[in-house]
Amino acid sequence: MRLFHPQNRTQSERHARLFAAYEIAFTLVDFSAAILFIIGSILFFNEATVVAGTWMFLIGSVFFACKPTIRLAREIHYWRMGSLDKFGSHAGE
Repeated sequence: MRLFHPQNRTQSERHARLFAAYEIAFTLVDFSAAILFIIGSILFFNEATVVAGTWMFLIGSVFFACKPTIRLAREIHYWRMGSLDKFGSHAGE
């Protein structure tokens, strides 16, 4: 199984369910990062809330950094599933 191959998600129903779960996590992280950046931008309009705005940008950046991490975790999960499936198919021989 190749990492980041588009057909990984269609190999089985289990792969499809896993893809859906990771996509939900990816979307939640993406949405959260965007909201934090919007709030941070609004907070920058007032001198008294600049520090809070900076924190929102920092937290939003961490969320953006989580996006590729989620994708890599999904691909490793696929790879491990494939490795376990292959192991299980040889167990009866």
